[in-house]
Amino acid sequence: MPPAANPKCARLNGVSKLFGSFAALRQVTVDLEPGRCYVLIGENGAGKSTLLRILAGLLHPSFGTVSVFGGLDPHDARARIGYMSHAPMLYDELTAVENLQYFSSLYPGRPNLSPAEALRQVGLDPDLDRTLGQYSQGMRQRTSLARVLLPVPELLLLDEPFSNMDVESVSQMVKMLAGFRQGNRTIVITTHQREHAAPIADWVLALKAGRVASFEPGSPTL
Repeated sequence: MPPAANPKCARLNGVSKLFGSFAALRQVTVDLEPGRCYVLIGENGAGKSTLLRILAGLLHPSFGTVSVFGGLDPHDARARIGYMSHAPMLYDELTAVENLQYFSSLYPGRPNLSPAEALRQVGLDPDLDRTLGQYSQGMRQRTSLARVLLPVPELLLLDEPFSNMDVESVSQMVKMLAGFRQGNRTIVITTHQREHAAPIADWVLALKAGRVASFEPGSPTL
């Protein structure tokens, strides 16, 4: 495993996750550094989404330990973690601003970006009077990312963010993520399309049957 600088953004040490008799993760040990982009690759069922959900504090490991930001449990640090699931968490009958207003209202008292600020960060016009049901897939993915950016997270976890997007939309998304990484955010991306994330991949982690098959440096160009 490559050496990690201190302080670490996150550490998984000997993490395994069982669902009944099925082991989704097996003895995974990984250190994540601030300001780096990690790309998780592997076939369906390799454990990519499970690893992401454990980092997000949505699942607890069956064995091993996971900590973020110098020793916190991810569940206790969820205000500092942004998680974008593969399934959209948006309402088609609402506009992008209305969607973000709703999600922002779920966290009263927490300092958030305004919906307009979050949408501008992902290159969308907050004044666009169109419901999400009328958005292209690329615009929907950007709106999902804006939702995740509302609390200005330090650790950004993205599950298949390029799914069903055209080449131009993928290029725009990658350029935006490059800017977020340069702001010292740590980004972890799962994808079946390694080539899409290659321009921002500092490290590529391959999982196979729940185990780390390889952990190799990437060659970011952005």
